[in-house]
Amino acid sequence: MDVDGKPGDMTVLVVEDAAAGRYDLGRVLRRAGHRVVPAATAGEALDELDVRLRKGILPDVALVDVGLPDMSGFELCRRLKARPRMAGLPVVHFSASALAPGDRHRVLDAGGEAYLTVPAEPEEIEAVVRSAVRAARLRADDQAVLRRLTLLSEAVVTVQTARSLPELADAAAEGTARLTGTPAAVFVLGTDDELYRGLSRDRTSLALPDEDAHRAVAALLRRLTRGQAGVQLTTVPAPLWPAGFFRPGVRHDARLALVLTEEGRAPVCLATPTRGMRRLNPEDESLVARLAQATALAAEPLLMYQVERHVALTLQHSFLPQPHRLPPLPGVDVAVRYVPASRQTEIGGDFYAVLRTGEGVLAVVGDVVGHSLEAATVMVEIRHALRAYCVEESDPAVLAGRLDRMLRHYHPEVTATVCLALIDPDTGRTRVANAGHIPPLIVRDSGGADYVEAAGPLLGLGVPHPPPTEVRLERTDRLLMVTDGLIETRGTDLSVSMEQLRAAAAGSLPGLDALCDTLLTSFGHDREDDIAMLALRLG
Repeated sequence: MDVDGKPGDMTVLVVEDAAAGRYDLGRVLRRAGHRVVPAATAGEALDELDVRLRKGILPDVALVDVGLPDMSGFELCRRLKARPRMAGLPVVHFSASALAPGDRHRVLDAGGEAYLTVPAEPEEIEAVVRSAVRAARLRADDQAVLRRLTLLSEAVVTVQTARSLPELADAAAEGTARLTGTPAAVFVLGTDDELYRGLSRDRTSLALPDEDAHRAVAALLRRLTRGQAGVQLTTVPAPLWPAGFFRPGVRHDARLALVLTEEGRAPVCLATPTRGMRRLNPEDESLVARLAQATALAAEPLLMYQVERHVALTLQHSFLPQPHRLPPLPGVDVAVRYVPASRQTEIGGDFYAVLRTGEGVLAVVGDVVGHSLEAATVMVEIRHALRAYCVEESDPAVLAGRLDRMLRHYHPEVTATVCLALIDPDTGRTRVANAGHIPPLIVRDSGGADYVEAAGPLLGLGVPHPPPTEVRLERTDRLLMVTDGLIETRGTDLSVSMEQLRAAAAGSLPGLDALCDTLLTSFGHDREDDIAMLALRLG
């Protein structure tokens, strides 16, 4: 039977313990062109349905006598509706007795669609069956639409909360696969021509396409989206679409939903396998197109962040001298490290500096509060100001005060932490000024390590800085200065992390590089902040 209710070919399960009743109902239904599956008891009906469920050929409707010998027709209906894969089967109850006052609500409570009093005219039986099937199909269509819209909503939320382009592509691929019931691949071609790819989970554990396949996809995206506006739905035949994105080593035609990001800077592509020019059904294609638009909107800020992050990293690397480019420092050996935060985290303002002054060597480690291109820019200003100030001034507390005034004058809403240590290479005399930073750690070759007792307010607050703390370095001592990105962890007290750092430093092998590498191995994996580190010993 088709949806508009015209007679057609249906399979009807008739559950009736009386053979004559089964025969009469079966004859009426067969004359109307339907197939009839008879069952004498509820148990027989359930067994028949289980067999048909495994074969994927459930009947279109069930006619159930309310007075079966092994259980009531209402109970049979209730059991059917409790099974997820049978819940959509429409049930029409019938009885030789007229409908009792309480039976109508029992029909509805059990989940049945209609009630017949038999014997009845063939036209009435056919009309009731048709009506039950039509209502069930409409209800199933509504549920399918609701289910697809729910899947779309869930996919959009997941896409919008992605913190990086690879995470975004994976989320969109999984959402596309759930919407279409097929494997899916999603691509975002960045402004730097880097291709970010995501695959649905049913595919990612298998062998992946090679670099040539990715280059071919990138070239296709550039060509297909040239001059595009809105969402474009198109099919790319297998000879032009690289094998392996949907199933390993298998060539498929690909159905693509293509859209540019809001500023038109980068193509976004949601791809699913297809055959020839066959399309998804219009409802699914509409949902995939909407998911493509949501993915493009979510990609825009992530692409902008990638550009900003690249600029910030360039600034960091340009102004933080690499170990082999440190200025010559007679009487002092230095090792430095800088590790940017993990890719999904913004760049901060961590820095180090080693400068010659009139009174010795000035070692500095600091961190501009915040994570952005602005933080990296302010970091560069602080380093330049410090280089200028220490031409005429060496006292670390005085330098901290000048940096504080500079920050308040030019960046009144920004604060920073900094630790400055002035070392006399000849005597080992060391003066430390600390502005809200982790204090330096003196690591003894004997196996001990102690923090220098130096503290003071952050830069940018306008609070006076105390005189420097004075200590003396032995020839075998190592002075370690780090930013809090090395040890700071959400939910962990900083004092606990500092003690863990002290213990790890005390147990490190001799040498500056060994000290730095030990700490990065112990603490530096997938940090949410940058890490700047400086280790120094008398030469």
